[in-house]
Amino acid sequence: MDGSRASWTNTTHDWSGLVDAGHLGQIREDPARFAPGGPGHLVLEVVAYAADEAASRGGGRCEVTLHSDGSVSVSDDGRGTDTRFDETGRAVQKPVMATKDLRFFDLPDAERLPDGHPRRGMSVVAALSEWLVHTNRRVNGSWSRRYEHGVPVTDLEPVGSDGSTGTRVRFLPDRSLGPGWSPAADGPEQWAGHWPDLTVVIDDRRDGVARSGR
Repeated sequence: MDGSRASWTNTTHDWSGLVDAGHLGQIREDPARFAPGGPGHLVLEVVAYAADEAASRGGGRCEVTLHSDGSVSVSDDGRGTDTRFDETGRAVQKPVMATKDLRFFDLPDAERLPDGHPRRGMSVVAALSEWLVHTNRRVNGSWSRRYEHGVPVTDLEPVGSDGSTGTRVRFLPDRSLGPGWSPAADGPEQWAGHWPDLTVVIDDRRDGVARSGR
């Protein structure tokens, strides 16, 4: 057990709250600012977290899947999102989807993504998606939660362990962002120089036939 949430140190996100409604609303009010170029920027925001994990371990893998319903999923083989147990034994997941990333969101000199725009964090993806499902596998358990426009609509639900660790984020970008992302325009070839420790595989299933590429 990790104890009282009040004693947990904030690093990338503030553990004291699970949802920052004002923060999510700020993003939704200005999609052109927070998702310049549309859904492709959201993909980069998610892949950036897989790249963080890969860099911390000297290498890692990420699979980006384009689904026939217009959604995109990004799966990695990292450690999974930090999840702790409070004084009551309840699992508490770091609120990466519904609160601001303290490293990037309000900083003018924040890291730039491969599209040249500032990195702001996973909450941008959640807030600007009709729905998002975050599946998180850790050595201390596995859970899933669904969000709609950044707001959690389910509890943190345990899922069966498959012996692996990592995260899978599947999201449907809001229709207001324009046409879905195409890897032909911006894909791993352009990302390799930016994230040298990360190997990315594309699995395009939009027409019902799986096609993979690097």
